[in-house]
Amino acid sequence: GPVAETFRVIQGAMTEEHVGSTQGVFQFELSGDGGGTWYIDLKTKGGSAGFGKPPVTADVVMSMSSADFVKMFTGKLKPFMAFL
Repeated sequence: GPVAETFRVIQGAMTEEHVGSTQGVFQFELSGDGGGTWYIDLKTKGGSAGFGKPPVTADVVMSMSSADFVKMFTGKLKPFMAFL
């Protein structure tokens, strides 16, 4: 689905530079189609993204609908508006 595809693209675009400059782990609690717990690890060497809990403790946990998550990562929803 769209959520899994978004995480696949994120994983494919990840570089050591992203990991080195970000140094953060983001956990997403998504509701709706393709929902569940997902993560982006930009702290551990090599980085990773996918379904389930992150391999290390998350620095940020965000809860939102899976539809808003996909919109946010495709540029159709500004992160601040998703927060509201």
